[in-house]
Amino acid sequence: MNETRRVLIAADKFKGSLTAVQVAERVTAGLRRVVPDLAVEALPVADGGDGTVDAAVAAGFERREVRVAGPLGEEVTAAFALRDGTAVVEMAEASGLQRLPAGVFAPLTASTYGSGELLRAALDAGARTIVFGVGGSATTDGGAGMLSALGARFLTEAGEPVSPGGGGLAGLARADLSGLDPRLSSVELVLASDVDNPLTGPKGAPAVYGPQKGASPDDVETLDAALAHFAKVLEAEVGPRAAEYAASPGAGAAGGIGYGALLLGARFRAGIEVMLDVLGFAPALERASLVITGEGSLDEQTLHGKAPAGVAAAARAAGRPVVAVCGRLALPEDALSRAGISAAYPLTSVEPDVARCIADAGPILEQVAARIAETHLS
Repeated sequence: MNETRRVLIAADKFKGSLTAVQVAERVTAGLRRVVPDLAVEALPVADGGDGTVDAAVAAGFERREVRVAGPLGEEVTAAFALRDGTAVVEMAEASGLQRLPAGVFAPLTASTYGSGELLRAALDAGARTIVFGVGGSATTDGGAGMLSALGARFLTEAGEPVSPGGGGLAGLARADLSGLDPRLSSVELVLASDVDNPLTGPKGAPAVYGPQKGASPDDVETLDAALAHFAKVLEAEVGPRAAEYAASPGAGAAGGIGYGALLLGARFRAGIEVMLDVLGFAPALERASLVITGEGSLDEQTLHGKAPAGVAAAARAAGRPVVAVCGRLALPEDALSRAGISAAYPLTSVEPDVARCIADAGPILEQVAARIAETHLS
């Protein structure tokens, strides 16, 4: 390293322990223990799931709060981020698992209605581009709730609105999208997700992600049939593209809200790629001589569209070395190397007790960062 060395910290959250902003703060503190005058730039990142709005706010977006429906219909305060006509909307803010009471799941009845209200709030705020980050959902309703909040109607044989949630879609007889908010047609909507599952089937939203939301095997079967029925009824309203979207990558994201977004004309992109663009990663990378990325667990999932893999790929393309911090490391050296990460530093290398790593993640991460400084910066 030369005297103009500059470190870019572009890490995701350590789920359950530290936010992405706190990760950056702790790594900075640890590095400066060893190199007090080190130039450090922090750019907390996210891949479209929970923490996406916080990452945008840390990058200079304005935080906006609005009251919307939570997954069970109760009112919650949710946030989105806005800057220069671009809004970053995170569905988990309204419809995420963290919005459910502790220990409560509602796989058949949880609704994305509040996510639609968040999108409407972004339109009201004058957004011309909306990055819609999806992940961490409590819901499996195919985005029906979201579409309802934006003006669509989903009716039973008796002409009544269907019950909220994916289970209610089994009783759907008619879909009417004519009342959708007309502003949607003049907005660029980007569906940002780290998963590319279709809506239904063995790799669909209910089968793959339903169990994480409390769905029993019977619930999974019910939800899969209900979402397939939902897509079939929508074919009568919008034509063959309803079936095409159901089979498209990303349709199954966040309990199928990806499908609803595609029906609105969204363009699907890998969440981390979109967020790196939105957050201004490329110019920050130009200024850096070393990049530090990371997340709570570096494992097989990391390699499939998670934030550290996206950061490392972009850094490698720009010829910048990358090291990673993490709570737990479950990837061999060759897999890290293929991802563009030259070395990884887990908290467990300092404190083998995982429970203690989670409880004392901040101070331990500072020790890990000091090791990185001694190895790569001294």
